[in-house]
Amino acid sequence: MAAANVLRNYYRAVGRLLCVRHIRLYSSFHLLKAKYTFRLDKSPWKDRHQHRSFRTTVVSPGQIVQFKLSDIGEGITEVTVKEWYVKEGDSVSQFDSICEVQSDKASVTITSRYDGVIKKLHYNLDEVAYVGKPLVDIETDVLKDVASEEDVVETPAVSHEEQTHQEIKGHKTLATPAVRRLAMENNIKLSEVVGTGKDDRILKEDILNYLAKQTGAILPLSPKPERIPTLPKTVPVPDKLEGKISKIPAPVSIRIDVSGKDKTEALSGFHKAMVKTMTVALKIPHFGYCDEVDLTQLIKLREELRSVAEARGVKLSFMPFFIKAASLGLLQYPILNSSLDENCQNITYKASHNIGIAMDTEQGLVVPNVKNVQVHSVFEIASELNRLQKLGSMNQLGTNDLTGGTFTLSNIGTIGGTYAKPVILPPEVAIGALGRVQVLPRFNHEGDVFKAHIMNVSWSADHRIIDGATMARFSNLWKSYLENPTSMLLDLK
Repeated sequence: MAAANVLRNYYRAVGRLLCVRHIRLYSSFHLLKAKYTFRLDKSPWKDRHQHRSFRTTVVSPGQIVQFKLSDIGEGITEVTVKEWYVKEGDSVSQFDSICEVQSDKASVTITSRYDGVIKKLHYNLDEVAYVGKPLVDIETDVLKDVASEEDVVETPAVSHEEQTHQEIKGHKTLATPAVRRLAMENNIKLSEVVGTGKDDRILKEDILNYLAKQTGAILPLSPKPERIPTLPKTVPVPDKLEGKISKIPAPVSIRIDVSGKDKTEALSGFHKAMVKTMTVALKIPHFGYCDEVDLTQLIKLREELRSVAEARGVKLSFMPFFIKAASLGLLQYPILNSSLDENCQNITYKASHNIGIAMDTEQGLVVPNVKNVQVHSVFEIASELNRLQKLGSMNQLGTNDLTGGTFTLSNIGTIGGTYAKPVILPPEVAIGALGRVQVLPRFNHEGDVFKAHIMNVSWSADHRIIDGATMARFSNLWKSYLENPTSMLLDLK
């Protein structure tokens, strides 16, 4: 008893009894539990681990995680599943592509946040998926927190579900995991990229634009195989008709199925967006104005500059000149680059000239826009147009490319037609449709007939805030720049 009393008094002198619930250690072998333990001298341990804290976690192998469709911005609440890159039973890693979805504004590739095995696909192709609902089930090893809130000493790391930003010298850089991976693969620091998304979020397009400016090239994408149209067959004609008609195209044989049944399908993607946009556009009183433009001098200038542009790796069409001339005109008539609020009480004059270009794609009509045209050269506009056309042909235009437009041009003449009646894209207040170029006889100032390259243009304006005289003056200025393209040099900044 005496020895026991001496030992008990010794331990009381060294330390006091402390009640804890667990001894927590990161170990793959044991999780030690004790009801009571003695508090010993911790100074050596403290010196060796001054910046470390412990947190209790246990591994739950084989757990099924429901991978939910995240918010992809721009108020989008539903998307259509266009393509699955995985199937049930496939193994995936973080940042691997899961599927491609189509919203009413753009196509988006969804990437995995986990390492694991696909157990279930919640949607079939062309079905509508909703933001916040499960997209796939993934069997994965997940760290499951078993510590109470008061036991947590270390600040928890952000999970992959919530990891949409990183701290860079006290500044939050917003970006999705897919964008971070793209930046990492190309050795780009996100702190050097200017984000154009909501809350300065860095988008995929921002990375591509940064690469293009640094290298002068566009990040290569996997293009779809080009479709080569089959030429109509020709039939021989008798010798006596030679010299008048050399070849007569044979009629194209089209098989018509008269036994088919009517088919009903739900609107989706760009078609659904068109319904919404045009329904709103019907509320706008349209004012129409048409004119013709002589592009003879512009055609000569473009021929001189085309080889220079090609040497820089850029295809130079007429559209960059049309866009730049429109921007110069908007500087003189800023009300055409404005928007009217829903209550028709305020006009907002847009500082940026984000000029949209209507494109006909396999997915339907899309209108990407060239940002900040007022500060770009004709060559820079041509380079950006090349990028947008390439992405449009592959159905890879991003949300940033398709939103934020302030003025629109529709080059319907590449398909056919001379005049059109374009419909304004809200919240914009004006739009122009360009007809096809025709070689027609015209009179010069001396009364002589000459061969002219004529293009018709059709304008539509919101007649609530734009009168006919303003639209006509803008059209005359735009026309003068194109008929005398060298005059644009006087106003370029």
